[in-house]
Amino acid sequence: MSSDMTLLFRPVQREDLSGLLRMAAAASPGIGSLRHDPAWLAERIEHSLQAFATEDDEASGEERYLFVLQDEASGRLVGCSGVTARAGYGSRFYSYRNEFVVASSAALGLTQRTHTLHLGHDLTGTTLLTSFYIEPAWAAGAAPQLLSRARLLFIRQFADRFSDRIVAEHPGLLEPDGRSPFWEAVGRRFFAMDYPQAEAVAGGRSKAFIAELMPTSPIYVPLLPEAAQSAIGQLHPDGELPFEILQDEGCDAETYVDIFDGGPTTEGRLHALASVRAALPLSQMGAGTWLACNAEREGFEARVLTRQAPAAWQGRGWATPLEREA
Repeated sequence: MSSDMTLLFRPVQREDLSGLLRMAAAASPGIGSLRHDPAWLAERIEHSLQAFATEDDEASGEERYLFVLQDEASGRLVGCSGVTARAGYGSRFYSYRNEFVVASSAALGLTQRTHTLHLGHDLTGTTLLTSFYIEPAWAAGAAPQLLSRARLLFIRQFADRFSDRIVAEHPGLLEPDGRSPFWEAVGRRFFAMDYPQAEAVAGGRSKAFIAELMPTSPIYVPLLPEAAQSAIGQLHPDGELPFEILQDEGCDAETYVDIFDGGPTTEGRLHALASVRAALPLSQMGAGTWLACNAEREGFEARVLTRQAPAAWQGRGWATPLEREA
């Protein structure tokens, strides 16, 4: 296999459609925000091209950016990741918020703390990290770090286009047959559709149709079946890698869960994230291994580097450490 040094993180292009189709076909059903659908993926590419081409003073928050990770030695796409500028643009972005209701009885001398889920749209307008997929052969080493963290450097450089609050939804537990215990206990009560169908309808964006059919009263978790209770805040194994990367960045995963499968939602403030806090101008990049990017928008690039950036970057851009020499 090629080295991490041959990897290029860049915006998606039209000619990447076949590579995206291959990755979408390899992803687990119901996992991620890519569909194995040529027309849908082609439209996704066009939306991304428009997002990158939009001038800063014209950016509305509707933009959806898609990046690919390419092994330049072979030309093969080995991963992808995306950014939605404002979650729920033009509508509301729904999630469940974990809360605890405390009730007490002086007569009985008892206090009861009950876990509840509250449907809300607190995360509307946040910047949403999406579409993470990396080929299993590249899951070790720096490749997934580059694929996830380079997005944060892009957001940092063009901060006026994004929210300071960064959010990512992660896939929840599924049964071997692809069913979601949480969806079966909650969502299916109000929607006559399977879990993958509901995810496809939402399309990873506003989920506004949820508010039209689901009750807004709290869900008392102890009343749910045991399998559904156990699934709340739990990760599907395929989601562990991007989840761990964002936790290492300093994101919190205790407050919100996905309304479909109960998977955890990570959130953090952009300038509090490790990659952003440690970012330096390229001119200050010293010894060690760095995740570095140029300062372009449409021509954005990021790579794993040691000591020196490509001359084509003209010395403009940022770097954050992957490893530093002692």
